[in-house]
Amino acid sequence: MGSDAEVSRHIPVLLQETIRALGVQPGGRYIDCTVGGGGHALAILEHSSPGGQLLGIDADPQAIKVARATLKNYEESVLLVNDNFANLQAICIKFDFFPVHGILFDLGLSSLQLSDESRGFSFQTDAPLDMRFSPRTELTAEEIINRWSEERLSYLIRRYGEEPFSRQIARYIVKARPIRSTLHLAQIIEQAVGGRKGKIHPATKTFQALRIAVNRELENLEAALKQALDLLGYEGRLVVISYHSLEDRIVKQFMQREARDCLCPPEIPACVCGHKARLRLLTRKIVTPSEAEVASNPRSRSARMRVAERIVVPEDCYESDAVTSILSETKAIAWKKPLLLQKLKMVFAAS
Repeated sequence: MGSDAEVSRHIPVLLQETIRALGVQPGGRYIDCTVGGGGHALAILEHSSPGGQLLGIDADPQAIKVARATLKNYEESVLLVNDNFANLQAICIKFDFFPVHGILFDLGLSSLQLSDESRGFSFQTDAPLDMRFSPRTELTAEEIINRWSEERLSYLIRRYGEEPFSRQIARYIVKARPIRSTLHLAQIIEQAVGGRKGKIHPATKTFQALRIAVNRELENLEAALKQALDLLGYEGRLVVISYHSLEDRIVKQFMQREARDCLCPPEIPACVCGHKARLRLLTRKIVTPSEAEVASNPRSRSARMRVAERIVVPEDCYESDAVTSILSETKAIAWKKPLLLQKLKMVFAAS
């Protein structure tokens, strides 16, 4: 169980904006795919009371322990699962938790992970080159640093870190092997780029690239977004908070694609893809933290939120008057009847 100190260190980003974006309502069912310290989850449960339910997922077992402490007053309304959100659909089917009113992804590192000196996420203190969200993950940052070829390292740092000095950094890393600690790696990167030249430490982008690669963050995000779409019920909200351009680009492109009826190239005169829009964009522009929030929580400065709403048409399921009736009734009563929810669940499961 996490200590009170661990719980208090966690500051959820864009908290009020998240609750509004999810449209949290009493009796609603929600999924927090990155439950972390439980800050967003706690607010969701408070606003969905009475009768609200929450499924919290996190690949980090320590995060699950801390979240359990944070949410102890709602233990009968919470299900916490130590797993990767790449398995979102399987988790929901296993625990019979779908369809839902809202799904939240708060991507990136949590304060808990950054403050854990043994994990190697930060170069502020000396630590092993680990960077795994889950101890079940086999690949570590140390293996990448010490075993990958210079060419492969350079590509990784450029692709996931968007680092213009990727070749120099990779060359210095290979020459300095073996590298066993975060401070050693940070010093090598600093030497490679000629020292510190701005507010951002020169090792920041390389550490980001290593973390993304170790945890397959971008691949898992793409897989989870597709699954989330199928788990959202009528007018269910998808809310994603990202912290760098690679994540945000994936989210933006996914939402824009699913908000269009046809995905055929412009040169094709008539639609042959048959794609139908399943989302409605609620944020044409990203939502960012206020100046006051950034001042009180500097780690929120790079946060950007995108929101979309699930559209359901009969073609998604069955073309019948019965389905149309269910959808209309669902919208009218905001899903507060368990039997109606079960009916709609059957419709989605068969789609």
